[in-house]
Amino acid sequence: MHSFGTAIRIYKIPLFLCLWDCRAKSEHYSRKSWPARTNLNVGDKNIIHEPLVDPLKSLLPPLNIKLGLMKQFVRALDKEGNCFKYITEKFYYLSDEKRKAGIFDGPQIRQHVRDDNFSNSMICKEKCAWNAFVDVMKNFLGNTKSPNYKILVNELIESYKNLGCNMSVKVHFLHSHIDYFPENLGAVSEEQGERFHQDIKTMETRYHGRWDVHMMADYCWCLKRDCIDVIHARMSKNGNLLLIQTNIFKLFIN
Repeated sequence: MHSFGTAIRIYKIPLFLCLWDCRAKSEHYSRKSWPARTNLNVGDKNIIHEPLVDPLKSLLPPLNIKLGLMKQFVRALDKEGNCFKYITEKFYYLSDEKRKAGIFDGPQIRQHVRDDNFSNSMICKEKCAWNAFVDVMKNFLGNTKSPNYKILVNELIESYKNLGCNMSVKVHFLHSHIDYFPENLGAVSEEQGERFHQDIKTMETRYHGRWDVHMMADYCWCLKRDCIDVIHARMSKNGNLLLIQTNIFKLFIN
């Protein structure tokens, strides 16, 4: 949210669209309408600097909302139940902290969706919430937007409430600002967001899950090296690796 001038830490009023109180948990599911934020003046309700992006031109990324919905679903699961135990067995290579926090990337979520054993391990209210999440993911946050998407979103919110999920910022967007999403939501590219998650996943493996400034510096350096138009101080005289691989492939097929 720092692109809109709001502080990146968790504060009482974190949004640029409305004055939603993230600490008033008793009102999150019962109250849908919140006062609109009329200005983004520095010093007013968590605004720390001038916004970099016009809020009217901003987009709510479907991928990030999808990841946030998955996170809240997993967090609400009974940690002693069969469903969470199945997640632990299937994704044994993830840390306990990641599994409990529900931190999964796009491909891992798709594995969950295709796995019938995962849905069969759920109790009734867990399965209702999961099916509602999959419906919203395919018919609203995906490439197609179903005509009854508002009904699907309302079913998702109700099932998340019954499961005991927390109302995060991303869930609140669906609950109170469904009309803010563009009509051509499927045309919004997720390529950059998905690429970032995949690259960070590789970097996390290299650094054994450690997040620090050195890991981010290494990631940024990899991005710079991947750019073919960048002129480095020390260039290989043998040519680009991709070009070498292409030439070798041509030799074999000829």
